Amino acid sequence: MLTPDMKRIIREQRLGFVATAGPDGTPNVSPKGTFIVLDDRTIAFGEIRSPATIRNLRVNPRIEVNFVDPFVRKGYRFAGTATVVERKDSTFDTLIGRFGGALVARMRAIVTITVSKALPLTSPAYDDGNTEPELRRAWTTHFRKLQPNERFEE
Repeated sequence: MLTPDMKRIIREQRLGFVATAGPDGTPNVSPKGTFIVLDDRTIAFGEIRSPATIRNLRVNPRIEVNFVDPFVRKGYRFAGTATVVERKDSTFDTLIGRFGGALVARMRAIVTITVSKALPLTSPAYDDGNTEPELRRAWTTHFRKLQPNERFEE
């Protein structure tokens, strides 16, 4: 189900915007910066500071995640079912070994998502005939102006 390009965008962007719903239907959107691909149908993130997300998933495991490359204004949305894996669970140690970086020690749980639907996200800017290289140049320029003392590679 997950194509090579879908896996690439998750690997490159890592920041996914997670949508859940509270028991009363109130939406909750929360960015997560620890996403990894586990296999062709499963993605996961490490829970560090997400009490509302975890609380919502315990009641309703339906979830959606969006990843977007901000320079080309393209990405994917993934819908599926989440499972919260606590540190005390037998599979936690195996899963945590798939993550890297300094944040691993702070992960209190891992949320695995079995993807049931994956759809592309594309900016309406493409409807006007803009090309990916044009949008990349325009947004690179935009971000350079926001951070004039930073150096961006093209």
